[in-house]
Amino acid sequence: MLSAGSAVDEQIAQLQPLLEDGDIVIDAGNADFNDTRRRNALYDGTGLHFVGMGVSGGESGARHGPSIMVGGSAEAWTRLKPLLEPIAAKYDGSPCIDWLGTDGAGHFVKTIHNGIEYADMQMIAEIYAILRDGAGQGAGDIGAVFADWNTRGLSSYLIEITASVLKEVDAETGKPLVDFIVDEAGQKGTGRWSVIEAQKLGIGATALEAAVAARCVSAARAMRLTAAGIYDDIPVESGVFGATAADIAELESALEIAKIVAYAQGYAVLDAASKEFGWDLPMGEIARIWRAGCIIRSVLLQDIMQAYAGGAKVENLLLVPAFADRIKAGQGALRKVVAKAAAAGIPVPALSSALAYFDDLRRARGAANLVQGQRDYFGAHTFRRLDRDGVFHHIWPEA
Repeated sequence: MLSAGSAVDEQIAQLQPLLEDGDIVIDAGNADFNDTRRRNALYDGTGLHFVGMGVSGGESGARHGPSIMVGGSAEAWTRLKPLLEPIAAKYDGSPCIDWLGTDGAGHFVKTIHNGIEYADMQMIAEIYAILRDGAGQGAGDIGAVFADWNTRGLSSYLIEITASVLKEVDAETGKPLVDFIVDEAGQKGTGRWSVIEAQKLGIGATALEAAVAARCVSAARAMRLTAAGIYDDIPVESGVFGATAADIAELESALEIAKIVAYAQGYAVLDAASKEFGWDLPMGEIARIWRAGCIIRSVLLQDIMQAYAGGAKVENLLLVPAFADRIKAGQGALRKVVAKAAAAGIPVPALSSALAYFDDLRRARGAANLVQGQRDYFGAHTFRRLDRDGVFHHIWPEA
């Protein structure tokens, strides 16, 4: 379990002279799946096995069992299964571990897990900012809101720890601890990789992208402080958000809908990668092994399992009737929250990206015809016309 990069290759080189036929080398760190595929190929035909194994759970997972995503050969998995299942997290007695496919499949699934994690955390932070800056709520009161939400459709590990963090009190001052934490969010690379791979596969994962970008902006704290001085005459509007039961319910619904969109985007990336690399990823199983031990464990995963039950083929989770019904019922809340946040001057990049993705997806005819027209014009100076018969024809405009 080493940091990704050259350290892994150096360790493999040191192990090489000590290996015997049939030995298995496991990289259980947060590796770039491209490196895992390369390393796996080096072991092909040698009698040795290289396994890229995604592990999620942090310190709690180390103590109580993580979610484990195994890649590599089926033969290696057969031998590792009785060793790894006992240490994996359990959900209703079922170990949260499975073999997901050859070479880099395990590390890729872990990468997308982390991309969804970034989006989930960012969306939660945006709702926190709305309650703090838009509704004037203190950390303790906001923590109570999240604790209540954790009893319903938003129930998850991240909502649970958010409530706990907001209730923590600084021992020296007696004030909320969160108010003393510097607003710079770090990252280890996996979230960024998830966005890069989504782009390479041609999949729109806008909520994940917005979350990664938000961390990058947060890291530019010195520049933000300068900008705050330049634009200090543009205040955060008060009175746009309230803290009534109806206001809180609206925020709850908005967050739930945005979260579903983020998971849908992550799963769309997984599906595209499965086809691209011939992994045949077990999509329902991925949801199953994420139900305990990992950072994004939530009740939503049970619904995703059901969507893939019986090996069902799902083009996009937002097209599944059970999710579509929830989106229809809650999209209005997300729309209102994003609009009010824009009016107030409170940034909600992940929430607004989730809404824009949904609106793009549900449009039978978007605006890309103009984009394509622009591309055609400065390219071959010809246009493609879609006739009523559904056939494309090239047309040449008048000079």
